[in-house]
Amino acid sequence: MRELSELVEVEEPAWPVLTERLAGSAAPVRVLPVDPVAGRTCLHRLQVTARSFLGAMALECGGLVLDRGWLRVHGGGGPDLRGLGEVNDLSAAVVFGPPLRLVVGHDVLGGVFALNGPGSEGAEHPGRPGEVVYFAPDSLRWEPMETTYSSWLLWMLAGNLEGFYEGLRWTGWREEVEALGLGQGLAVRPRPWSGEQTRADPAAASRRAVPLGELTAANRDLCAARGLPDPGPFGLL
Repeated sequence: MRELSELVEVEEPAWPVLTERLAGSAAPVRVLPVDPVAGRTCLHRLQVTARSFLGAMALECGGLVLDRGWLRVHGGGGPDLRGLGEVNDLSAAVVFGPPLRLVVGHDVLGGVFALNGPGSEGAEHPGRPGEVVYFAPDSLRWEPMETTYSSWLLWMLAGNLEGFYEGLRWTGWREEVEALGLGQGLAVRPRPWSGEQTRADPAAASRRAVPLGELTAANRDLCAARGLPDPGPFGLL
């Protein structure tokens, strides 16, 4: 286990590079303030250095709010958004280091982005170790993103969320999403996986604001009811 000083005091820290990319983001992004104590604790638990984008997010950033709140990317945590340490319950970890799957972001529909840890291999962990995966509310399965954490962040900042969520957004979604708290999402009826809601007309669905934890819990229950694999942790919200 490395000491915190070894993780923080590094040459070529990633935060200045990431700050530059955030400033030039093609997607609307809000950078949240970090709780310094929570950020340093999270970095120590993860055992990654500040030279990595993940380490920079944990140490220097409370989180990111992309596309007016459609996606919330967890950082070290702060007054506005739970951090990686809280979401993944790292304080309760017996062993320091990345968990099998580190939850790194949630979207407004209850979708979950996660980073596969070094030990995440096998059918119960789709994707490769070190790869970002996405739990899709419209398939109720983890889907490999075929990219690393740093590339995933840059991909989002390049404005690719519009295409990724094509068919799931409706006229007026920006105003509706912006009005939500960062702990809230939208419960959609008919549900995205049901087949009743076509991607051709997402505006026809009804939507109501609910806690994000309620959405992820409902997705877990649906997996069990439909005989699908247990998706594992979605993060503490």
